[in-house]
Amino acid sequence: QVQLVESGGGLVQAGGSLRLSCAASGSIFSINAMGWYRQAPGKQRELVAAITSGGSTNYADSVKGRFTISRDNAKNTVYLQMNSLKPEDTAVYYCNANLVAATDFYGMDYWGKGTLVTVSS
Repeated sequence: QVQLVESGGGLVQAGGSLRLSCAASGSIFSINAMGWYRQAPGKQRELVAAITSGGSTNYADSVKGRFTISRDNAKNTVYLQMNSLKPEDTAVYYCNANLVAATDFYGMDYWGKGTLVTVSS
């Protein structure tokens, strides 16, 4: 079965950096896009950054200039480099992939379990 495995979360001081990784594994035919969402306590889940199979990227306004999303197609892995972190970046970060499983004819969304990022002031 398809699985997304995240890593790289942790505790960091304001102004510091973290790099999140997410690897998709299983019987995958193709990946349309991968991205990162985050959810803070009492808040709705929001898109942070996304990247398509063609390399196009999209960022939330709040992270532009600070976060960079990238991918390694050979490893089915997406990364999120987070610089100049702020306390308001504190949230659970979830990896998302829209992909076509080997047994399907259409794309579906898959989610990782989430990794906690805590930024102290």
